[in-house]
Amino acid sequence: MLKNEDIICISSIDWDFIWQGHQEIMTRLARGGNRVLFIENTGVRTPNIKDFRRIRNRFINWKKGVYGIRKIEEGLYVYSPLALPFPYLKAARFINRGLISKVLFKWLKAVGFGRPIVWVFLPTGLNLDLVNALDPKVLIYYCIDSFQASSRDARKIKNAERLMLERADLVFATSVELLNHCREHNKRVHYFPFGVNIDNFSNVLARSDTMPADMRKLKRPIAGYLGGVHKWVDFDLLKTVALKNSDISFVFLGPIQTDVSKIRGIPNITLLGQKAPEELPAYVKEFDVALIPYRITEYTRNVYPTKLNEYLSLGKPVISTALPEIAKFNEENNGIVRVAATAEDFAGCVAEAARRPLGERERAGAIDAAKKNSWSGRIEEMSALIEKTVLEKKMEKEVSWKRNIARFYRTTRKKLLPELSLAALSYILVFRTPFMWLVAEPLRISDRPGKADVIAVLGGGVGESGRVGQGHEERVDTAVRLYKDGLAGKIVYLSGYKYIMK
Repeated sequence: MLKNEDIICISSIDWDFIWQGHQEIMTRLARGGNRVLFIENTGVRTPNIKDFRRIRNRFINWKKGVYGIRKIEEGLYVYSPLALPFPYLKAARFINRGLISKVLFKWLKAVGFGRPIVWVFLPTGLNLDLVNALDPKVLIYYCIDSFQASSRDARKIKNAERLMLERADLVFATSVELLNHCREHNKRVHYFPFGVNIDNFSNVLARSDTMPADMRKLKRPIAGYLGGVHKWVDFDLLKTVALKNSDISFVFLGPIQTDVSKIRGIPNITLLGQKAPEELPAYVKEFDVALIPYRITEYTRNVYPTKLNEYLSLGKPVISTALPEIAKFNEENNGIVRVAATAEDFAGCVAEAARRPLGERERAGAIDAAKKNSWSGRIEEMSALIEKTVLEKKMEKEVSWKRNIARFYRTTRKKLLPELSLAALSYILVFRTPFMWLVAEPLRISDRPGKADVIAVLGGGVGESGRVGQGHEERVDTAVRLYKDGLAGKIVYLSGYKYIMK
């Protein structure tokens, strides 16, 4: 596993939300000898009245820490940033970037964070700004949702996601559909569905005292669902299935995240709400049948249901709607999941599974299938890719500085060559050709001197001899010749030095 690295996780959920891959991965990396800062969701939509509880919890968590940063355990910290709730306004983005960066960089400096590995789950414009400011050692984008299909607001981050994909050194995707989507913008994409904490689930198998109190009152057989009760659950299907199987208890474990009026009030349906992560295996252990009742939509075609491996790790029969990722899973695991195309088929599969539990060989096969998707194995594979990328970037940097210097000298030579050539040409013209004489030809005096009263001879300074007062001989000879030619009656010798001319 990755070790001795500083990691910043830019999450799409809050730390206290349903336990998912975000928390699992970062907890394991922290316990494996790395330091991790988990930045909670900064938002993809403007909140409404339904978000009051989440907003209140954000303020509470912010106050728990130092300017929003609190320690969870050794090596693991959570940052609950306060931000303006307008993710697509440029002014709000500018202000939020300043607010978050100020706290973030002060904390990084205070704890001595080095150049971090940055792991992004939420590719918004604000988070892209943070990535650019952090200048990560390696940038990982973990694509776990089709934002274009999840909601109207989430579609607005399409461009930011494209930029994040192009910027990323590594991309992980939780489904084949997402894998293909990411490969349109980045070739370094790897298929990594969310895994399962095998130890956490398998430990309850050998115990007989694990039945939760609120499960004891339910009539058997029990068909159970684990996870958020959200808008992607097919409530029409569930209503039909529950009414057709009135002798089976249907139980739902997870927060209510949408309108459930279609199933609330049905006698054999029980909504138990959200449970602590460590409690979940004991509940799933009591399921006789495990359910994945998702609607088939553009969004769910991109979904790999994490609950699948949690069910299988306890040897439970699984009934699912026809999700593409379930079909792929069945191809790799001998059709272990029963897939229903209609509500009536789903009801029949549930009834059959409740009447005929899995045999020992089938249970063992289910557990083995889950083990292949353990978080331990997932994170080891991810770590190997990250370490390889760190090494490649280090080597690239080593090659890069040599290449840059060589490029600098090549560029310099190209620039100097014309200049040196011009200098050499100028030297040859001036000192090795009569060029200067030709240029100075107009200055030559060719007219014969006229008659004068006096011929003045300048004594001069340093002549050819190199001594002061020398170098006047040629002028004296010329003056004498002109005197003899009768051009003047007198010669006057002028000099700034005291010496006698003979």
